Amino acid sequence: MNYSENPNKQYHIQVGKGDVGRYVILPGDPKRCAKIAKYFDAPVLMADNREYVTYTGYLDGEKVSVTSTGIGGPSASIAMEELVMSGADTFIRIGTCGGMQLDVKSGDVVIANGAIRMEGTTREYAPIEFPAVADIHLTNALMESAREMGAPYHVGVVQCKDSFYGQHSPERMPVSYELLNKWEAWKRLGCLASEMESAALFVVASHLRVRAGSCFLVVANQEREKEGLENPVVHDTDMAVRVAVGAIRKLIEADKKAGK
Repeated sequence: MNYSENPNKQYHIQVGKGDVGRYVILPGDPKRCAKIAKYFDAPVLMADNREYVTYTGYLDGEKVSVTSTGIGGPSASIAMEELVMSGADTFIRIGTCGGMQLDVKSGDVVIANGAIRMEGTTREYAPIEFPAVADIHLTNALMESAREMGAPYHVGVVQCKDSFYGQHSPERMPVSYELLNKWEAWKRLGCLASEMESAALFVVASHLRVRAGSCFLVVANQEREKEGLENPVVHDTDMAVRVAVGAIRKLIEADKKAGK
């Protein structure tokens, strides 16, 4: 059922068929959409509703879009569901993360090939035993793009949570015993970074039979801070954005060659 006042538009994101391309970049922050759209040819603002801002333009002659998702799995899953209903089938999440391994430094790019489901949205899609994994073709395209740009990058598993302050101030939470112990487990397992959306996007993409990948700017690393290592705070997401745009170009080329 579509609850929108305009039956041709999706309720939350307020776009419909023809408004978006099959390839969509998904930042969290609505303010990043205009910056990302500048990499497109002839970008047009299609919708601005709640946390969802959408621009559509072209890359290499193919229609592409950028839609913000807000923070966390619930709003990200809504965006993906409604974008798929509007015709999209390939998604790259671009955002920020906090490093967890000591070699994951501020300003690096993290490409997620899987995500720890320490959040709530995916439990309403799949049993907890089902893994949250990225599309391998998107992951490979992101890696190739980062390599070509000379971006320092890491590929691996990220941790997804619902509470930002549960990560940064776990000791003051009533469930500190769980947060602290699991954080230590994730580190020992080689988890690269912590963020809030990939698990939901990967699982929803599996359910909807579409493609999803993720890349992030490392803002800082609290584990490096604890060890007294250099740990500047970096906010410029441009490198991660360019990695994502480069990956979309590669996917467009590969899909054309494959006749998809």
